[in-house]
Amino acid sequence: MYEIDLAATMGDPFGVYGQARESGPLGRLRIPGMADWVVVTGYDDSRAALSDPRLEIRSESFMRPDVPGDCLPYMRTMSEMNGAEHARLRKAAAPAFTPRRAEALRARITEIVGDLLDSIDGETDLIPAFTRPLPMDVICALVGVPEEDRDTWRAYGATVAGGGGGDFAAAVPGIIAGAKAAVARRRTEPGDDLLTDLVASELTDEELVTMVWHLVMAGQTPTNLIANAVVALLTHPSQLALLREQPELMPRAVEELMRFCGPTMLSIPRYAREDMDLCGAELPAGTAVTCAIVGANRDPRVFDAPEELDITRERAPHLGFSHGPHFCIGASIARVTTQVALTELFNRDPKLTADPATLRAPDPGTYRLTSLPVSL
Repeated sequence: MYEIDLAATMGDPFGVYGQARESGPLGRLRIPGMADWVVVTGYDDSRAALSDPRLEIRSESFMRPDVPGDCLPYMRTMSEMNGAEHARLRKAAAPAFTPRRAEALRARITEIVGDLLDSIDGETDLIPAFTRPLPMDVICALVGVPEEDRDTWRAYGATVAGGGGGDFAAAVPGIIAGAKAAVARRRTEPGDDLLTDLVASELTDEELVTMVWHLVMAGQTPTNLIANAVVALLTHPSQLALLREQPELMPRAVEELMRFCGPTMLSIPRYAREDMDLCGAELPAGTAVTCAIVGANRDPRVFDAPEELDITRERAPHLGFSHGPHFCIGASIARVTTQVALTELFNRDPKLTADPATLRAPDPGTYRLTSLPVSL
């Protein structure tokens, strides 16, 4: 197998994983202090692996140091379940996450985006000012968090987006308590929001609280997608000009941006349930397997001119929201949020400029910026 240099992936993920893809269907990623991960490098093989029932997500991944024990049951989300257990919860929750339901939220999301942009003037860092609070403000609207509590929830979102550690553990009890309060409120006071739809399902209160936690965890995707997209469009001015001339291209543009610069570099690892053959290699039971999404999304066997950003691309079946049973249940909401955010941002200030010295985070799993200084 091709040996993948972890440090190199943080500096040039598209190049490193592209080289791995051209070297064969599987690579080996060495992670200090952990067993090696087998990396699926190409598009078709990644789609197959993400749907392979022999590869399972380990449920113990939700166990986090220093998180109070009474919170742990709510942290095991659908993304850490397999088989019938996962399918039951997903079937119950799916009606609340349809594209039609997401489209019905567009007006509310537009209001949220407008409020955030109204508070920005002049030079600012777009990540703390806009892209980071936006997903949590949307989540608060989806679950009916009272206005007076939203600054606290914004802080939760920033902490969760930062990953593990003491701050993360300290934030969890507040998020779980807020989720319990939101569920109880919607039991007695239904509203026009996603949580009301979920309360009407067959989910138990514990499962509903867990679903809110899942939204907080998984709902941060637009933070990094929007920031990456702004940089991509500003550095491809002909594409930005075309998008301004033909705003109806925005849904297609978001799909292309997710393919071209989406934040997910590697899929959640799966583990071989049994000894198995994968892409011609014999893997022993317990082997960790991940898919190089950044490599798959630029596979020339699937995408014409994959290194080019083309918002008119008619076929962009990217894997940015995963594939198979664990396809992101909130993808429709993330799509609408990103469409609205980019539309309103570039409509507000056609001369928006970004500092070319923006920095990438040294993160092996997420393609993201640490800052995005802009002038509005």
